Amino acid sequence: MTRTAAIAGLLALSLPAQASSGLPFIINTWGGPFTAATDAAYLSLQNPATSALDAVQVGCSTCERNQCDGSVGFGGSPDENCETTLDAMIMDGTTMKSGAVAGLRRIKDAIAVARYVLEYTTHTLLAGDLATQFAVSNGFPLSNLTTAEQAARCTAWREDNCQPNYRINVTPDPKSSCGPYTGTALNSTSPAYKRAITPDASQTSHDTISMIAIHASGIMAAGTSTNGATWKVPGRVGDGPITGSGSYVDGDIGGCGATGDGDIMMRFLPCYQAVENLRQGMSPKLAAEDAVKRILRKYPEGSYGIVVVDKYGEHGGAGSGWTFTYAFRGGSMNATEVVSVPPLNETRLVMQA
Repeated sequence: MTRTAAIAGLLALSLPAQASSGLPFIINTWGGPFTAATDAAYLSLQNPATSALDAVQVGCSTCERNQCDGSVGFGGSPDENCETTLDAMIMDGTTMKSGAVAGLRRIKDAIAVARYVLEYTTHTLLAGDLATQFAVSNGFPLSNLTTAEQAARCTAWREDNCQPNYRINVTPDPKSSCGPYTGTALNSTSPAYKRAITPDASQTSHDTISMIAIHASGIMAAGTSTNGATWKVPGRVGDGPITGSGSYVDGDIGGCGATGDGDIMMRFLPCYQAVENLRQGMSPKLAAEDAVKRILRKYPEGSYGIVVVDKYGEHGGAGSGWTFTYAFRGGSMNATEVVSVPPLNETRLVMQA
C-alpha cells in the first residue's frame, strides 16, 4: 500500500466534522470535570453584554478555581522544587492581539492576568517573578499555590529518587537520582546526537484547558490555562502561553485549542497550522488531523490533542497517544456534550506505506 493510499484510507475512517449547533458557542479541550468550564462560559454568553473574551476568561478561571482534573490552577503539577507555577494566554480573534503569562508565581488568577497583559500593555507575554510583580501592581493578591496534597506528593517523589523527571544527558543518572545534575559532553556531529536529545517517550503527559468562544455576533476569542508538566525543570514554559500553539483564533476563519506534550507541540505551532488549514478549505476535522500528523511524522510516541472550530461553529478534533475528548455547547443546547476522538496511528500508517 502506498503512503497516499494509506492516508486516504485513514481519512475515510475518520469521524466526520460535527455540524454547528448555533451561536453563541463554546468549545474546549477535555470532557469530565472540564465541562464545568464549558457550561460557565456558555451561560455567561446568555448575557448579550458578555464578550467572547469575557466568556473565555470565565471558562478558564472556572478550571483555575476548581482545578478541573488537577492540571489547571493552584495545587497541581509541581516542578522539581515542588512549586506550582501557572501559564495562561488569551487572544482576541478580531484584532489578533494576545496576552499571556508564563511561569507565573504566587498568583492564582492566571487567565485574568493574561487578559491584563492584552488590555493594558502593548506586549504579548510576561514571565516569572516580573509577571507576578505586574499582577500585584494591578491589584491581584499574592497566594500560596501549594496544597497539603501537593506537598505530600513532593515528599513521596523525592523519596522515590525523583522519578520520573525530565532530565537527560546528565550525571548522576536522572533515572535513579535527584541530582544536582551536571550536563555531559555531546558531539553534535555524531549520528547518535539526534537520539541523545530525543525525549523519553515514557514521560507522563499532562492536560490543559484550551477554549474557543464564539459570541452570538460572530466575534471570536480563545484562551489556554495550565499549571504545566508535573516535575518539570524549574523555569520550564510549555505550549500553553504560546500564541499559535496552546490556542489560536482568527475571527475571519476559526479557532483551535491544544493539549498534550507541550514541549514537543510548541515546535510545530499546531493551532496556527490548524487555523491556516481551515483557511485553505479543510474541514475542522481534517484541519485538526493534519496538524497532529505533522507532529507524528517527527515524534510518533507522544500524546497530543487538537480541537478546531470554524467561525460558524462546525467543529472536529484529532489526537494521538490517548483517547482525546473535547466538550462543546452552543445555540439552544440544554447541556454540554462531549466528543471522544479515537487516536490517530501514524506509526501504523508509515509501516503500511
